[in-house]
Amino acid sequence: MSPATAQTTALVMTWTDWLGLFAHYLLLSLLSIGGAISTLPDMHRYLVDQQKWLSEAQFNASVALAQAAPGPNVLFIALMGWHVGLNTGSHWAALLGVFVTMTGILLPSTCLTFLAARWGHQNRELRAVRSFKVGMTPIVIGLLLATGWIMASAHQDIKRDWPLWLLTALCALVVWRTRLHLLWLLALGAVLGGLGLV
Repeated sequence: MSPATAQTTALVMTWTDWLGLFAHYLLLSLLSIGGAISTLPDMHRYLVDQQKWLSEAQFNASVALAQAAPGPNVLFIALMGWHVGLNTGSHWAALLGVFVTMTGILLPSTCLTFLAARWGHQNRELRAVRSFKVGMTPIVIGLLLATGWIMASAHQDIKRDWPLWLLTALCALVVWRTRLHLLWLLALGAVLGGLGLV
């Protein structure tokens, strides 16, 4: 999507804006317990609602393209940084946006994960370590539900989008009650989408 599609004038970003974007992604990195996708609601709040650096369409396209593309799930963050930089009218700023967002999201969580995993493995029999693992489960589930809610808000017309909602509910039920691999469900969704049914 071109910057002109999202905004009528080029976005002007100062070094303090870039530093603020980096700092925000550093903080999100520490919250990304369920993976980077679990911080999607706060990314939306910051980039679209608060700063207005991305349009709703750019935000959703970043997530959709990254999820559809092969490779790591975290690519949507690179696309968001790309769009922020591209909205300034410069391809160099787009590359800077990718660097700022990806470094911000990866640096703290990677270091912390390495240190915590090493310590946790050495102390895996401690009650505190086992309790921590059990206690993190509801937090991760809550963050993933919030992410799902943000993504579903794009489809608010239930009368028109009822097949999509029904397919979502059926897939959730299948994932919960069976051992069917997720790739089969993705393939089914692609076929139904290709046929125009959802």
